[in-house]
Amino acid sequence: MAQENHAAQDADENMDLPDLEEIIGDTDFELLRTERDEYRDKFMRALADAENSRKRAERDRREAEQYGSTRLARDLLPVYDNLNRALAAIPEESRLASAALIEGVELTLRELTNVMQKHGMKPITPAVGEVFDPQAHEAMFEAPVPGTKAGQIIQVMTEGFMLHDRLLRPAQVGVSSTPG
Repeated sequence: MAQENHAAQDADENMDLPDLEEIIGDTDFELLRTERDEYRDKFMRALADAENSRKRAERDRREAEQYGSTRLARDLLPVYDNLNRALAAIPEESRLASAALIEGVELTLRELTNVMQKHGMKPITPAVGEVFDPQAHEAMFEAPVPGTKAGQIIQVMTEGFMLHDRLLRPAQVGVSSTPG
């Protein structure tokens, strides 16, 4: 039975089949060719769209992984600032009497800094005399200071922070205006 099927297939293949264009006709064949080309174009566009969607989803996943903690990071910055202020507010003569407390605050600040760096937060610490950069600094005030050039930082109020390559918070600084 299987041999009969093969024999029938061989006979069909050996027969001279008329050209497809002759059966369908020239105009119908052109219509089919045009339709085929349209479907191929739609398929290729759909394929490209699917690839773009995959790439966009991958980029969104990476960004969510890197920058998903932005709100938490912003909420931690006041804690960092307050620990720094606490250390700066201790008078020199009280440092010996409160050595254990000061050491505890310093250790807490150091641990917070390590955790922040582990998660991609880097401080922006401008120096006095550095040129003001509007991409990384926020001018809190402007004052004419003799011996400085306009646009130089004259005071650093708070550090700024980057989260990976994005600005999380600009450094708050005082800037020199043109001395009068």
